[in-house]
Amino acid sequence: MSVPKVPWRRMVARTSAVLATLAVLAATGLAGAVPAQAEPTAPTVTWAVQPANPLGPDGRRWVERTLDPGEVVTEHLAVRNFSDAPVVFSLQAADGYLTDKGRFNMLPSHQSSVDGGTWITVRDTVSVGAKSTRVVPFTIEAPADASPGDHPAGIAATVTSTGGTVAVESRVGFRVMLRASGTAVAAIRVDDLTATHHRSWNPFSPGSLRIRYTAVNDGNVAVTGAGRATVGDLFGLLDTEGPAEVEELLPGGDRPAEAYVRGVWGWGRLTATVTLTPDILVGDPTDAEIRPTTATVTVWSMPWPQVALLLVIVALVLAWRAVVRGRRRRLARLLARARDEGRQEARTSA
Repeated sequence: MSVPKVPWRRMVARTSAVLATLAVLAATGLAGAVPAQAEPTAPTVTWAVQPANPLGPDGRRWVERTLDPGEVVTEHLAVRNFSDAPVVFSLQAADGYLTDKGRFNMLPSHQSSVDGGTWITVRDTVSVGAKSTRVVPFTIEAPADASPGDHPAGIAATVTSTGGTVAVESRVGFRVMLRASGTAVAAIRVDDLTATHHRSWNPFSPGSLRIRYTAVNDGNVAVTGAGRATVGDLFGLLDTEGPAEVEELLPGGDRPAEAYVRGVWGWGRLTATVTLTPDILVGDPTDAEIRPTTATVTVWSMPWPQVALLLVIVALVLAWRAVVRGRRRRLARLLARARDEGRQEARTSA
């Protein structure tokens, strides 16, 4: 049975069409069950939200305020509509948090705030004309029983678009770093400290130690951390060190961290020590309580490349000694034979 030949250009065209169809089906599956019907094209909405004063944006990246319990202050935000049509934006405030990648975000609208987000009161909506900016005031009230330290929040302008049965909420906003007056405590705890030695198979080159741990903010203010990772090798006779750093942590938050220490030979017992000093991210740290932390873990590593090299050297030495001894024995036998032959010749001559 012969198979008809298909020109390669037609085959490529058919393959491209199939791949395009599969891509559309995959995108539809990720978006959910959407009716197969054409949706009207909505005008593109672009906007920005910035901290402001009553006259307009004031150049701040976010709002930072320190309040006494029960104190009320007024702030402003500016909503800038870059679109070609007026837009009604929903305004929302919510508790702030850091994502797994360390980016600041605020709780979605279906989750209730319990901390800094509840301190902020802002109007529900604002209408902004095309290519225009509106300044909106909002109030911040610290509860009478507010605990000292940071209470992160965010505030955003939201647009909700619907396509079939799916509603997409788009938000643009900024963080509001709220701090209740009192003693600021900066503390980082090190949990789950582990270390792994990565040896170099070149016996004349040291390896490295990879140190992993979880950094936990045990204080009441947002901090970063910096310090040193030290490795004691050969039962403490050799010490090497490297930098240890922790990115931003909000109060009660945690994130994985790691440090590399190079130049570690791995002569048996290795003692890895991580020392961190927290640094307050926002505000004046003059009167803050700074609590450095230290954690230690012990691992064992055998210097197999060096052991192998030592065995090779020992084997070569033993082989050389065996060769030398063999030569000496052969020389002794030759000398003994020569003496015996000389004596025999002397007897024959006599």
